[in-house]
Amino acid sequence: MPSVPPLGPALCRLADSFLRQTGRNHSTTAAAAGAAVLTGALLLAASGSASAQTVDPTTPGSSAFTAPHGAAPASGLVQVAGPSPYTLPSEQYSAQEYVAVAANLLTEQAAEPQPEPAAPEAPAPAPAPEPAPEPAPAPAPAPAPAPAPQWSAPAPGAPTSNPYGVRNVHYAAGYHTGVDFAVSPGTRLLAVGNATVVSAGWDGAYGKEVVLRLPDGRYAQYAHMSSISVSAGQRVAAGQQIGRSGNTGNSTGPHLHFEIRSANQYGAVINPIAYLSARGVTDF
Repeated sequence: MPSVPPLGPALCRLADSFLRQTGRNHSTTAAAAGAAVLTGALLLAASGSASAQTVDPTTPGSSAFTAPHGAAPASGLVQVAGPSPYTLPSEQYSAQEYVAVAANLLTEQAAEPQPEPAAPEAPAPAPAPEPAPEPAPAPAPAPAPAPAPQWSAPAPGAPTSNPYGVRNVHYAAGYHTGVDFAVSPGTRLLAVGNATVVSAGWDGAYGKEVVLRLPDGRYAQYAHMSSISVSAGQRVAAGQQIGRSGNTGNSTGPHLHFEIRSANQYGAVINPIAYLSARGVTDF
C-alpha cells in the first residue's frame, strides 16, 4: 500500500484544540467519536484533497463493472442475473448455465405446438338390421274333401247268391232278370249313383221296392226290402242310404234282388254286374 504523508501544522493544531475542548474526563463515547474524526482527517490528508474521489477497482483485471456485456440470452429465457465472466471452481462451465429461470417470468413464451386436428372419427357402422323373423309356416291346407262318389255298389261287400240271366221256368221272362245279393235282413242299401226316386213302395211279387232313375237314363230296381227311407221325386246321391234289405214279396229267403233296366218296365234289363263294373264299382 502507499505510505501516508506526515500531518501538517494545521492538522496538528486542530487535534490539539479538540483535545483541550473535550478534556481528559470525557466518556469513552466521546473518545470514540474523536477517534473517528481523526481517522477521517488522516484519510483526507493521505489523499491530498478533501473532495470526493472516484473509487478505482480494487481487483486487477476485468470485473462485473468493467467487463463487456455478454451475448443476449437465448430467445424464450429470462435471466435473473447479468452475465458473469467468472467460472465455477471446476473452470469448465459458465456460471450463467446454472441460473434458475422461473417459467412464469418468461417474456416470450415459445409457441406451443398446436395438436394436429384429430381426424374425424369414422361414423360408427350402423348396426346390422336384425333379421326379420321367419314367417310362421303356413298351416297345411286342410285336405280337400274326398270327391263324392259317382257310383256305388247297392250293398258294398255283399257276395252274390244268384247271378243274372240264369234260366228258370218259374220266372215270367224264363230267366233271372237281376242279380241276388246274400244279405241279412236290415242291411243298409245304397243308391248306386246320383239319381231321382221314381217310385218307393209295395210292388206285388217284388214286395217293398224302390226304383231310381240314373244320370244316363238307366233305372236301378231294389226288391224284397224290409223298410224304405226315400219317397218318389226325391233326389239322392251315390252312396246314400235308401232303405234296408228284407224278405218281402215272392222270396224264398232274405236277400236283395237288384236289376238295371234300360226302361222302367219288366224284362227291359241288362247285366247289373257288368254295368257297375264298367263304372269302377268292384266291391261285390
